[in-house]
Amino acid sequence: MEIRFDIHYRTVWGQRPGIMGSLKQLGSNNPAKAPMMNTVDGENWYLIIEVPEKDAHSFTYKYFIHNEDNNSFLWEWGDDRAVGKHAKSSKSLCLNDFWRATQREENALYTSAFKNILLKRDLPAIDTKKNGKTPKKLSRLRFQICVPHVSRKYDLCIIGSASALGAWDESKAILMDGKNHPFWHTDIVLGEKDFLEPTSYKYGIYDKATGEIVEWETGADRRIDLSGLPQLAESLTVRTDEAFRFPNGNWRGTGVVIPVFSLRSNQSLGIGEFLDLKPMADWAKNTGLNMIQILPVNDTTAHHSWLDSYPYSAISVFALNPVYLNLEALGKSKDKKASAVLLKKKEELNKLEHVDYGEVIKIKEQYIRSMFLENKAGFLRSKAFKLFFAENEHWIKRYAAFCYLRDLYKTPDFTQWKEFSTFSEKKLEGLCDPKSPHYDEIALHYFTQFHLHKQLLEASDYARSKGVILKGDIPIGIYRHSVDAWVAPELYNMNAQAGAPPDAFAAQGQNWGFPTYNWETMAKDGYAWWTDRLKQLSKYFDAFRIDHILGFFRIWEIPYDSVEGLLGHFNPATPISQQEITDRGIPFDYNRYCKPYIREHMLHDIFGDEAEYVKHEFLNEYDPGYFELKPRFDTQRKVEAFLASDQKMPKEMKSKREFLRAGLYRLISEVIFIPSPSKDEGEGYHPRVTFHDTYSFRELDDWIRHRLDELYIDYFYRRQEGLWQKQAMVKLPAVKDATKMLICGEDLGMVPASVPNVMSELGILGLNIQRMPKDPSQEFFYPNEAPYLSVVSPSSHDMSTIRGWWEEERDTALRFYHNVLGKSDEAPYICEPGLVEEVIAQHLFSPAMWAVFPLQDLMGMDAHIRREDPHEEQINIPSNPKHYWRYRMHLSLEELQDEVSFNNRLRSMIEKSGRLHDD
Repeated sequence: MEIRFDIHYRTVWGQRPGIMGSLKQLGSNNPAKAPMMNTVDGENWYLIIEVPEKDAHSFTYKYFIHNEDNNSFLWEWGDDRAVGKHAKSSKSLCLNDFWRATQREENALYTSAFKNILLKRDLPAIDTKKNGKTPKKLSRLRFQICVPHVSRKYDLCIIGSASALGAWDESKAILMDGKNHPFWHTDIVLGEKDFLEPTSYKYGIYDKATGEIVEWETGADRRIDLSGLPQLAESLTVRTDEAFRFPNGNWRGTGVVIPVFSLRSNQSLGIGEFLDLKPMADWAKNTGLNMIQILPVNDTTAHHSWLDSYPYSAISVFALNPVYLNLEALGKSKDKKASAVLLKKKEELNKLEHVDYGEVIKIKEQYIRSMFLENKAGFLRSKAFKLFFAENEHWIKRYAAFCYLRDLYKTPDFTQWKEFSTFSEKKLEGLCDPKSPHYDEIALHYFTQFHLHKQLLEASDYARSKGVILKGDIPIGIYRHSVDAWVAPELYNMNAQAGAPPDAFAAQGQNWGFPTYNWETMAKDGYAWWTDRLKQLSKYFDAFRIDHILGFFRIWEIPYDSVEGLLGHFNPATPISQQEITDRGIPFDYNRYCKPYIREHMLHDIFGDEAEYVKHEFLNEYDPGYFELKPRFDTQRKVEAFLASDQKMPKEMKSKREFLRAGLYRLISEVIFIPSPSKDEGEGYHPRVTFHDTYSFRELDDWIRHRLDELYIDYFYRRQEGLWQKQAMVKLPAVKDATKMLICGEDLGMVPASVPNVMSELGILGLNIQRMPKDPSQEFFYPNEAPYLSVVSPSSHDMSTIRGWWEEERDTALRFYHNVLGKSDEAPYICEPGLVEEVIAQHLFSPAMWAVFPLQDLMGMDAHIRREDPHEEQINIPSNPKHYWRYRMHLSLEELQDEVSFNNRLRSMIEKSGRLHDD
């Protein structure tokens, strides 16, 4: 049997398309043996192969482009193409395809978020009897196209110039079969005339209720030229088209952002719980929202106190946080006293304005233990638990052992665990042996995780049934004292810390304290740690946000002896050699540029009346008016330890210590260059970020400052781009290929120039925050300028809300009022509901795929329901590494559901913006 492949691809010199497939003639899925295609014009390519008939009716294939100059391969997007039973009655087969580019906007619609939920079609296949039967022994032409975005009320149809396509008579439109949604197809019989001249055609949207075409795709007519194809009986030509061109534009949706701990309901206990996502999904469905975005929900229990409220510091990337467990769903306790205490505590904690994290986790841990001891025998024997354990054994035994040892040694710092400080599989088996005397302490964590999984899955499935997707969040780092670091420390750089360089929200940068990743070691097993992590996440979520996706390009790596982020540098990065510095005409002086620059006048500027004390206690004067830090205080970590304060200390003393600590940190950061800490980078230097703000820089000669500034710009904005792009294109495809979830990247901060292109090529949605424009020449980002594959939002959990920002950044808000909102009158001091609504509307009408809003911002549109003090609405303060994450809704979800006027207004706004999807 002859099989012919045709595809259009405009190549450049050195490129040639090829086909790899399951057939022997296509290389048996081996790229090295795949045949290359032929062409006469460099744009239209073909390949003809002869295949035994028994093999030709079921095979897969995929196109690629071979770049001869560097022997690289560019693969088309998507799964392998498949030829199935529809080719069985054919004597020859022609596959007429279009190249599926990785940058196509519609690729995102094939993720599980759309395919399984938002655009899922549950209706039976259409009745195509109107089309008549297709004779099997005549030449056939199959039209097929992938169109995920078709309302459940409608079907796809085709019409064209050929008589078999209705000769442009709409009443004779051919209905297409969508039973394999999102693939649609129909077969027509070819006559002799069809081979003589090109056929024109178009796709349309067909209303089954009225029998009419309600929408034609835009653009010029499609054309197919059959003149070069064999005119054989029983031949089949399969035309696979590109995406449907919707006249009303792309699909656009709306989401709400709220941490689980911030939810409030009548059923929960002092904190939001997984089952609260069910009434949240009801509210989302009612108001026309398609997505609920949350913060990370992994277990953060390191101290059993409020310090564990930080959701980005998980002790396991697999285990869920016990604080989110609904206790009543565990069943009724036999201990009536315990049940009475629980009801009392529930009433007390639910009245609190904010989350009392320490008390909540204490109550929950006690009750979970009680319920486990009551039910352990039946639980451990149950089929449901055994199935759960088998599916999760690769992580849950290690997690349970970690928790047991954490509590045994009263610290999560596994380096303090004596014989267990180094992980061992043999010791793990001993710890988790059901015959061990402490097995109850191990199995308690199995019990907890089983019920957490059950409740989150219940909430997730419920949201899916409502047509609402849950969007999870993956932190860029891991907690230093976590199961992951204990089990496989070789995957992380434990002597370093991850963070972020300074920005408008954290002038000293951010130090998250996480070890950075050892990407080279992770690559050895194909990034299995990431693959397993994403598989776990996909049980509950159909979309996820990669926190600080810039970390896949390069991470801000901070020495372990630093507390702030100022003395970090990007890793990987090519350092600057001493020779390069001198070649620019800059006289290199290691002591002047690489050691803290401390002068007499600086001490008085920074410390005021405490200057003499600082000189005597912390400094040595090595030249008149020139100082160096004493060895006891020459790192920020040493200063932190010396000036540590506690709760019993008088307020005045605590304030003094904080003042001195901040000043000494500043002295330690008074450098121009940071010597490279890595042997892999070679000897060299990294410019200290924002060195322009230092005394050290300002007190150099003008001509040296000018040349240093040129060096700074080259280093941060030009020098590293190729390296960073290469790094991202190695790591991110491995992450993306591991899941069918929709991926969104938080790409804020100092964004490398290569980021937008890499994310576009991989189909990863970017984030645009109105107050954090990526263009440094702009003060604000304009939502109407957002690309389609992106998310727009007025705020994030790391910022104040619209209302809070309005009052905190008064001058900036005034410029926003006049320049962005276009107002000419005097701006009000309070951000009135109408102003918040205008900002929300700007984002709703954006061309971005998603407009997502913190719940606080949405409620800010209504004077009746919004919180009185907007400063109580901020979730996190990035400049404070020990911030207490305790924001909680002031209304319950039940009360919010009853706010009919507000809910209807929000739904109306979503509908007017074209983002409402009810079908």
